[in-house]
Amino acid sequence: MNYNKKSIEDIDVSGKRVLCRCDFNVPTKDGKITSDKRIVAAMPTIEYLVNHGAKVILCSHMGKPKGEWKSELSLKVVAQRISELLGKEVIMAADVAGEDAQAKAAALKDGDVMLLENTRFEKGETKNDAELSKKFASLADIFVNDAFGTAHRAHSSTAGVADYLPAVSGYLVQKEVSIMGKALADPERPFVAILGGAKVSDKLNVINNLLEKVDTLIIGGGMAYTFLAAKGYSVGTSLLDNEKIDYCKEMMAKAQQRGTQLLLPIDTVVAPAFPSPIDAPIEVETVSADAIPADKMGLDIGEKTRELFADAVKNAKTVVWNGPMGVFENPVLAKGTIAVAQALADSSAVTIVGGGDSAAACEQLGFADQITHISTGGGASLEFLEGLELPGIACLQDK
Repeated sequence: MNYNKKSIEDIDVSGKRVLCRCDFNVPTKDGKITSDKRIVAAMPTIEYLVNHGAKVILCSHMGKPKGEWKSELSLKVVAQRISELLGKEVIMAADVAGEDAQAKAAALKDGDVMLLENTRFEKGETKNDAELSKKFASLADIFVNDAFGTAHRAHSSTAGVADYLPAVSGYLVQKEVSIMGKALADPERPFVAILGGAKVSDKLNVINNLLEKVDTLIIGGGMAYTFLAAKGYSVGTSLLDNEKIDYCKEMMAKAQQRGTQLLLPIDTVVAPAFPSPIDAPIEVETVSADAIPADKMGLDIGEKTRELFADAVKNAKTVVWNGPMGVFENPVLAKGTIAVAQALADSSAVTIVGGGDSAAACEQLGFADQITHISTGGGASLEFLEGLELPGIACLQDK
């Protein structure tokens, strides 16, 4: 995939109607936004378009209405918040790409901003329906994708519309593509990748792809126990993907054959059972990775492993991290994830954290401002690491 894509700065937007796909999928409670982080992240692109005299038509999905009109998933609250941040009225369309949206888009003056209703109110959106894509395209002269979080989805408003309009990236997508694209295509070495999270099956292709690119691959979290089982160790009642043991053996052989260092936990924090509720107090002990008791469950990496992983990060020039090292929502079982976050924060390397739980962990633990780049898309960043082509990026014009 070509990561060298045109951005809003490579195209003349003055006087043009610009359809800008953002990620306004924000959490709400009782009709109020509880975190406006995604809206704030889109503001540099919106402000650039306004300041350069574009007629701005914003669109996004929110939640999973599945083609039904659901008032609790209306983007009206988003329009209000953008109005506050911009200091000017954002015109709200009463529909997605119907008569009201068409009329309001046609009446826009240079520098005006409007927002379409939730794109997923239309059944055709998630099917990448050509008729809906054409309707979106008829609203505008240029398409801008600034929603990396949905770039792995081929939907009408993320990719389909680009069949009918010139398409470029906004600042958020440009940053994701340039930083993550460079890390995968041309990393400064040593290149270290850290994978965690629960299941091996979620990251099968990521492991396979990264083994061909990195100098060191570190595996922690629940998925590590299947690798430990593949080494012939007993893992007690730890999370185990029995069907993937042979796959783990293959990956260990592949690492050896390629001369890639594959690091697994050497000790683990165990408890009699998974904490319930997740943040409940819990009695734990640390045991060697090859001596997990039959009635105990591994729930975090141990102290020696924390040191081993942190040492591998110390000498790196590029580090990519996706997935926590243990049940980080529990303070007793968060030490492994904290140690990895701290190692990235202390490193002078280019540090990239894939979205989802590892991004949440960095933010909760206060390390976010010490990381080079925290991805805005969990699923999208995983598919990026798999080496897959992302439809919402592939559709943009090459430089």
